[in-house]
Amino acid sequence: MINAKAFSKWTLAGITAATLVACGGSEQSSSTETQAAAPAKQETIEWKMVTTWPKNFPGLGTGAEYLANNINEMSGGRLKVKVYAAGELVPPLEVFDAVSRGTAELGHGAAYYWKGKAPAAQFFTAVPFGMTAQEINSWIYHGGGMKLWQEVYEPFNLIPLTSGNTGVQMGGWFNKEINSLEDFSGLKMRIPGLGGEVLEKLGGSPINLPGGEIFTALQTGTIDATEWVGPYNDLAFGLYKAAKYYYYPGWHEPGSEMELLVNKTAFEALPKDLQAIVRSASRQATQDMLDEFTALNNDALQTLVNEHNVDLRPFPDDVLKALKVASQETLEGVAANDEMSKKVYESFKAFLGKVSQWHDVSERAYINARDAE
Repeated sequence: MINAKAFSKWTLAGITAATLVACGGSEQSSSTETQAAAPAKQETIEWKMVTTWPKNFPGLGTGAEYLANNINEMSGGRLKVKVYAAGELVPPLEVFDAVSRGTAELGHGAAYYWKGKAPAAQFFTAVPFGMTAQEINSWIYHGGGMKLWQEVYEPFNLIPLTSGNTGVQMGGWFNKEINSLEDFSGLKMRIPGLGGEVLEKLGGSPINLPGGEIFTALQTGTIDATEWVGPYNDLAFGLYKAAKYYYYPGWHEPGSEMELLVNKTAFEALPKDLQAIVRSASRQATQDMLDEFTALNNDALQTLVNEHNVDLRPFPDDVLKALKVASQETLEGVAANDEMSKKVYESFKAFLGKVSQWHDVSERAYINARDAE
């Protein structure tokens, strides 16, 4: 017969031992599960972004920095992008080649700088008397424009994305009055893209200069006139110190799209989530730049006029009408000489026709009603 007191000791000892074993097993299991749940250390991918803009230049240069920072933050530091201003890693007008060959994975600039590589590229920055910022973004993302843009860049191992928009630009800075179409004849003007081809058609000499070289060229007389962007950027460059007359509107660039060039090989090597982050960050940067220019242009314009006595003038109506005719002839000529340009132009023109009909009864009608006396 088992003594009740002894039985009690054995029972207590057994329970204690079982509890200790159970606790030890639980702690070991918990530790193992924690180790299994801990995420593996993820690789940090480092990319370079070369740009056509001066370091931290307002709107454009800072837009590239904004985009890079967004990619860094959205990826949790898994994809880190370092921005190189114009000339720091490659010259400003060699960005296209640098990204194409993989010297840098990203490039921030404007597609019309590369018309020597692919004439159709310039349609994706701005078309004289063409689409506004809202319209060109709609064409690119919902009207077939992006598919065509990708087709244009496919031979160069590049993927295009939007990365900003300036909105309607100014007509430019001139050292003489523009009273007729003849005043463009013999004019040496910094004006890239399709606008430059229109100037050439009128007897002028278009010159493609990066932003950092414009002021000196205008001040020294290497050029007689220049377009750049608008009051916010033009004030920062001090262009009012080198030219007297400031004309509007920017008939040549009614909604200038900035681009993000992406090396295709590098992009396709990214995990899918990082690819999505690059695409998403570029769309966000596109809207942010347009918002920034819209918010700050008028304050800068008032400073130019009221503090620096800039002579602000509209192009005469008959000059604008003649420029529109010359622009149409130029566009038709570019389309006739290059099959890809023709394909892009036909898509652009068809979309502009449709969106213009809608804006007749929406944007234009509303603004006319809002601003009526």
